[in-house]
Amino acid sequence: MLRVDAFLFSALAVAVAELGDKTQLLAFVLAARFGKPLPIVMGVLLATLGNHALAGMLGAWLGEGWHGPWLRFALGGSFLAMALWLLVPDKPDAPEAQAGRLGPFLVTLIAFFVAEMGDKTQVATIALAAHYRQAAAVVLGTTLGMMAVNVPSVLLGRAVLKLVPLRLTRPVAALLFVALGTAAMLG
Repeated sequence: MLRVDAFLFSALAVAVAELGDKTQLLAFVLAARFGKPLPIVMGVLLATLGNHALAGMLGAWLGEGWHGPWLRFALGGSFLAMALWLLVPDKPDAPEAQAGRLGPFLVTLIAFFVAEMGDKTQVATIALAAHYRQAAAVVLGTTLGMMAVNVPSVLLGRAVLKLVPLRLTRPVAALLFVALGTAAMLG
C-alpha cells in the first residue's frame, strides 16, 4: 500500500527543489527552441519516470540494507547536503546540436534523462526512497513534483519566472531539507 505521506512530501520536496534547477531551465530552452509543448511535456514525463524509478529502487535497496544509526546519519547527512546544494544556483545546459534531427520529444527525453543523472532531484529521490522505504510512492511523488514545475515552464515559458521569486525558493527548499535531515538523525 502506498503511503500518502511519502507521496505528498516527495512531491513537495522535489517541486520546491526543482524551482530554478537546470532541468527547469532546460524546459524553458526546449520550449523556446521547438515551440511544441506536448512532445516536450511527454519527454519530461517519461525521462523523469525512468530516471526516478531507478533512483527510487536504489534508495529502497539502501533503506532495506542499512539499519540503525548508520542509516539515520547517512540519510540525515544526505538531506543536509541537499540543503546546501539547493543554495547553489544552476545554469542551463545547451540542448544537443542534433536537435533538428531528433525532434522535440527525443531531444527532451534524452536531455532530461541525462540532465537528471546526479541532479538534486535524483539524489533527493534516492534519499527519500531510503527514508520512507516506499519506492513507488516516492517515485510517483517526485515525478508529480517535477511535472508540477516543468509543465508550467514549458507552457508559460519566461512568464513563470516573473511570478516565482527564485531567490526565495532556494532558502525555503533548503530549510525543508534541513528539517528532514535533522528529523532523520534524531530518528
